[in-house]
Amino acid sequence: MEAALRFGTVGSPLSTPPRPGGTVGGLQRLHELGLEALELAWVRSVRVSEETCRQIRETAEALGIVLSVHAPYFINLNAKDRAGYRASRERLVAAARAGYLAGARDIVFHPGSYQGARPERAYETVRRRLQEIVEELRDEGVEVTLRPETMGKSALFGTLDEVIQLSRDVPGVLPCIDFAHLHARAGDGSFNSYEEFMDALRRVAAGLGPRGLQELHVHVSGIAYTRKGERHHLNLQEADLQYEALLRALIDIGARGRVLCESPNLEEDALLLQRTYRRLLAEREGN
Repeated sequence: MEAALRFGTVGSPLSTPPRPGGTVGGLQRLHELGLEALELAWVRSVRVSEETCRQIRETAEALGIVLSVHAPYFINLNAKDRAGYRASRERLVAAARAGYLAGARDIVFHPGSYQGARPERAYETVRRRLQEIVEELRDEGVEVTLRPETMGKSALFGTLDEVIQLSRDVPGVLPCIDFAHLHARAGDGSFNSYEEFMDALRRVAAGLGPRGLQELHVHVSGIAYTRKGERHHLNLQEADLQYEALLRALIDIGARGRVLCESPNLEEDALLLQRTYRRLLAEREGN
């Protein structure tokens, strides 16, 4: 069976040498490791020149590495004040513009928090504002897919159903499914079995059709959590996330796309996920 998922890291590998360093060096190191995807971690700000974007795009194309962008953390499309929303909008638009120049076609972002509003009311605000941003980018010719991420705390907008519904309601939007976040958000150790992973993937397929499973963008890491949700990321072998069951579910449902690792050890767990995926594929072919 053909490998349908590409594996990589969110941010350049930790083992990237100082020269040439930067994202170009990170891409070269990913290629040396046999990984095939990179999410540019522009999580603090977007400060990158057009020339650097050109170098990133050309290097990724030459090495066959697919790119996405993680936009700055400080985005809240449910901000109560207009100034807060304008700043959030500017950050997301800047990430999309620069990412497009760099060759990325998927822009991951944290959609925001409920801020005391009912989830239904917050949803309408986020949907309307996301539609505005999509239209602005489309008018500029910035052809990217905006990917709201599932979030790891109950106070944050970003349940699986919310990001699926956004993807149904707003053209040019698809989910970023962070399975560690969904596990942590549950707060009780659930959302951590083959059956629960399959149920989530079937909900994606039911909501978005074939494209939902053929263009998956997944985050995986270990995670520490409390009843209130996420605390911080962990390495996979220090955590309880059943990543092998997740990979088996992705194989069995025929998922295609990419899996990006956010564990503290980055490329080590990305390679662990890739090896496990390939072993499971080989076992399936053997049967």
